[in-house]
Amino acid sequence: MFISDYLYWFAFVSILFCDTVAFVMFCRTLSLLAISFLPALAADWVDLLPPATPLGEKIPGWTRIPIPPISGVDPRMQWTVDGAQKLLICTGTGGHEWLRYDKELANFVLQVEWRFAPKEGETKYNSGIGIRLSRFGEIWYQAQTGLAGGWLFGQNFIDGGLKSFNLRQEAKENRIKPAGEWNLYEIRAVGDKIALSINGAVINELTGVGMRRGYIGLEAEGYEIAFRNIKLQVLE
Repeated sequence: MFISDYLYWFAFVSILFCDTVAFVMFCRTLSLLAISFLPALAADWVDLLPPATPLGEKIPGWTRIPIPPISGVDPRMQWTVDGAQKLLICTGTGGHEWLRYDKELANFVLQVEWRFAPKEGETKYNSGIGIRLSRFGEIWYQAQTGLAGGWLFGQNFIDGGLKSFNLRQEAKENRIKPAGEWNLYEIRAVGDKIALSINGAVINELTGVGMRRGYIGLEAEGYEIAFRNIKLQVLE
């Protein structure tokens, strides 16, 4: 039995079996104290991997958003879901865009694994994960994915206007694995803070985030990249 089980049992017994007014007040106080020490129950993790979707069809629950947002969506389709391998794959052949998850979020933890398809002689692999994007991507925060490392950058909304930021120089180390190997990102967005962890270590932290709600997205930028184990935990 865990200590939380004892605390719940104590709280229950204290309220039911104390007789006198003094004892009831005393026991109820102890009960409230006991309950206050119990950890808050975390929300369940939600798997965001869409159902199997062949190339050329719309990904259910996700929308393609062009980058920049005024350029229009490229007619070439580049996203597919391999249901057997449980992979969301971008071929990198349909222009620069976000694949945006269609549910708006505030505070959350996002975990996602990604890897580039190796290409002989290639060194400039590029993609990213969007955090608290505005609906059409005019305002954006991004966790960079590339062999040069991972860091936070984007357009922050501050004092009624947009201000560019780039935390590449503040990145603590480059923990990115070579093309063909899986990397794990954990992104935590709470209030005005966003933290990026790469393969188990915190690399970047951004404070003063102006957008308190927004969308997450996966970036297509000319390279084949696969995503798996896309897990979301809402903290609200």
